[in-house]
Amino acid sequence: MTNETTYDTVVHAGLAGVVASATRISLVDGERGRLVYRGHWAKELAVNYTFEHVAHLLWFGCLPTDDQLLAMRRRMAEWRRLPQHVKTILDVLPPDVDMMSALRTAISAFAGPEFEWPPTPDQAMHLTAVVPTIIAYRFRKLQGLDPVAPREDLSHTANYLYMLRGEEPSSAHVAALDAYLILTAEHGMNASTFAGRVTISTRSDLVSAVASAIGAMKGPLHGGAPAEVDDTLSAIGTKENAEPYLRALLMRGERIMGFGHRVYKTRDPRAAALSEVARRVAGEDPWLDLATHVEDVAVRLLAEFKPGRKLYANVEFYASAVLRAVGLDRTLYTPTFTVARMAGWTAHALEQAEEDRIIRPESLYVGSMPGEMQIPSRTAS
Repeated sequence: MTNETTYDTVVHAGLAGVVASATRISLVDGERGRLVYRGHWAKELAVNYTFEHVAHLLWFGCLPTDDQLLAMRRRMAEWRRLPQHVKTILDVLPPDVDMMSALRTAISAFAGPEFEWPPTPDQAMHLTAVVPTIIAYRFRKLQGLDPVAPREDLSHTANYLYMLRGEEPSSAHVAALDAYLILTAEHGMNASTFAGRVTISTRSDLVSAVASAIGAMKGPLHGGAPAEVDDTLSAIGTKENAEPYLRALLMRGERIMGFGHRVYKTRDPRAAALSEVARRVAGEDPWLDLATHVEDVAVRLLAEFKPGRKLYANVEFYASAVLRAVGLDRTLYTPTFTVARMAGWTAHALEQAEEDRIIRPESLYVGSMPGEMQIPSRTAS
């Protein structure tokens, strides 16, 4: 007698709609345009706090006291310097190895006893602190420039810009980039975060989890730079040209890049926060001044051409504006996204390790069964 089992299985392609984990780290509510980090509105964090404040919140579940913040900043500043073996690895990589691949390789070189399971907040701080140094070291080497050593007296964001440029950044640029890093530090169970959680769920080390996340971030469907927005703003060039350019674009039936979002059905809260920060410092930077003006014109024209659609600037619009304004090369857009997301990835790794359960989804076999395949006969030669 043969027992037959019927499987009533629904395949969720790409795991769309599948809840893989409960989390206390963040809420992404696309229907109502809400983004929450551990009980705090992300927008308010971006406007009122620094990246280090928010990293502490993600790792420890609370905003730091002044003493806690000072202690954390000191520890992270100590971990900014690259070990010699990591510099050697970066030096021998061919110039055509892209930045994300170089970053993934360099991070892997940190594996050692101090990064063994289980992951700890100190490990998270260490890896988050060193990623900007890896990027800046590699970037300046490729430009034929001497690397700039990190400074312990600068904030995480200011030091990143300093190592890239070799000079202290303006307060306006630090404020704008700080807001960008905060708003992209965490965004729920996205592809790279899921990749990191899967790896850490096997009781692998935090270095491996971060390397997995970087590998996912490298893919253009996830970490692709907002270059098309950059192209649009460059083509507009001046405030006076904004309306004629955008109106002509809409009359041709083309999209305005950086407006509308797949998840958010109302205004992207990250764009709203970056817009507020950009408007605060726009007078100090002509590119941000242009971006805020273009947003105003675009929203008005979209309401005229597409009434009822409620299309707003998304995070890519202001990400492009901010990254361009602070002087980052396009090759640094996705790596800088990674600088931000390190805080979120490592926070999720810590949470997954507490759950300590391997992530092991199932698959539905849709191939042939034995006896159903036609086996070609062999002809004697």
